Amino acid sequence: MTVSGLVDGDPSVRLRAALAIGTSPDARHVAGLVERCATEPDLSVREMLTWALLRHPQALTVPRLVEELRSDRAQARSQALHTLSKIGDRTAWPAITRRLLTDPDDEVARSAWRAAVVLVPDDGRPALATVLATQLGRGGPEVRLSLSRALVALGGTADPVLRAATADPDPLVRAHANATRRLWRDPDAGFASAVEHARRVVALGGRGTADGC
Repeated sequence: MTVSGLVDGDPSVRLRAALAIGTSPDARHVAGLVERCATEPDLSVREMLTWALLRHPQALTVPRLVEELRSDRAQARSQALHTLSKIGDRTAWPAITRRLLTDPDDEVARSAWRAAVVLVPDDGRPALATVLATQLGRGGPEVRLSLSRALVALGGTADPVLRAATADPDPLVRAHANATRRLWRDPDAGFASAVEHARRVVALGGRGTADGC
């Protein structure tokens, strides 16, 4: 099975091709794996492509993935970010730009948030929290949960910007900030419960925020 199998019309063939390439890593296949990540429609195959890339030396994969972050194709950016988060090489951190963290494509932004909290150095955490906070209130439940998880992963670093956001004039931002703070304080409560609590707080005009979130 060679890299040509990655473009077969049958997803099971593409899956086996990615598995074979990852089982026997070869530097010549890195470009093909990255390129296929940008267009592969099947989630299982994309995950196998990521696994195959993880089997190759970081010195080969990381520069190629960083280059993909400038692609015009949203899936290329999203998958490159996803793979970089799995590799965990912090030399890629400078490539996680504000533009990616606020990308208009939700999947790109979510991937950027996940990669950022993995790759950010300690001295970059406050600035990252500030940028992430600008996305509060964005998107549907899955997008908001992804952002909340990223902010929670930053721990106490994110608390000042979340506190400030609880006074934002936008009720969606206030509710999201309150839900995130509640999730941080009580992870077992679950995001849906935290959101419902935040909605009640907003409906009450902010009363109970200090005790509840």
